Amino acid sequence: MEHFDCVVIGGGMVGATSALTLAQLGLKVALVEQFPPKEFTADQAFDLRVSAISLASKNLLKQVDAWSQLKQWRACPYKRLGVWEDESAYTEFNADDIEQSSLGYIVENRLLQLSLWEQIELQDNIQLFCPENLEGIEQREVGAVVTLTNSKLLAKLVIGADGAQSKVRQMSGIGTTGWDYQQSAMLINVETSLPQQDITWQQFFPTGPVAFLPLSGKSELGGYASLVWYHQRDEITRLSALSNSQLQQEILKAFPLRLGNIKVISKGSFPLTRRHANSYQHKRVLLLGDAAHTICPMAGQGVNLGFKDVLALQHVIAEAINAGEVWHDETVLSRYERARRQDNLLMMSTMDALYVGFSHPSPIVKGLRNLGLLALNKVPVLNSTIKNKALAYACGL
Repeated sequence: MEHFDCVVIGGGMVGATSALTLAQLGLKVALVEQFPPKEFTADQAFDLRVSAISLASKNLLKQVDAWSQLKQWRACPYKRLGVWEDESAYTEFNADDIEQSSLGYIVENRLLQLSLWEQIELQDNIQLFCPENLEGIEQREVGAVVTLTNSKLLAKLVIGADGAQSKVRQMSGIGTTGWDYQQSAMLINVETSLPQQDITWQQFFPTGPVAFLPLSGKSELGGYASLVWYHQRDEITRLSALSNSQLQQEILKAFPLRLGNIKVISKGSFPLTRRHANSYQHKRVLLLGDAAHTICPMAGQGVNLGFKDVLALQHVIAEAINAGEVWHDETVLSRYERARRQDNLLMMSTMDALYVGFSHPSPIVKGLRNLGLLALNKVPVLNSTIKNKALAYACGL
């Protein structure tokens, strides 16, 4: 049986980053993943799964030396964020308002994971177990025994970063609270008649928002973009069954004119759910990222919350080591949940409030929310305080 300080289950974006940050503390880390990321070639199509990486997340990726390679491959900066329901109440957030060159970057999840894995392969104190499946976790006085399909590992700490359907969470007997939103989101990669843009935007409808995320590069038509279409599940099912040319016509009817002409390249969909683990800890098992919390993706904060989890755990363990404490003691590890639970809950509740508020059919409520958006843009004191503070918070500054 091999011994490790930490065993990280899940080698996606959050799990891989966690392994690197713990290795930076001098810990011996095992990273367990079922599937390796596909290699990158410059001519391959964009993946459907993309994330809006905040400035704070970019800084974390720089810390683990994964950012420069990712940026060389494909990463599209955006400087502005537009939000509106009616055009008369259009509100725009700009990086200039918080003295930054950009608000963040749109990146493909797989390329981000691949860049992290390239760094993992350079680390002497990280051992990769892939392809492997988790079969069981048994907690003992000396640590936790992690049983994989082909191996057994002994760890002082087990980290579950294995996604929303976390086996680590289930095997540790940690329950969740949450609900289904009765809606789905459709992801659509398109060529656009407009060149690469520096803005991401969302327009809200009672059935859910439609969103535009710029992607890097030049297409035959002009540029590339990822579109997100939120709607009732039956409607997303109907749209998913259409041919690309039929879907193109539906998009042009439903999306705002500012989108311009488009050509559909690929599409996919997923249901919207909210889940929050009742605890982030069971003895020497901790949950990070989607294993601990899944959030409505409306503001693109999911992976950024996971990266905040990673950084918080690194700080907790680093402080314990510096203070001469037993860093894997349960009372030390409990500081991680105290550092992250309220912040995650605040972001989840804020997204739910926006989701419910913009879907409410009352004309009075509609008038109030559009008045609020208009005030954010037109009233100087609100513009310089609430709006910019919210923007800085979303960027992780």
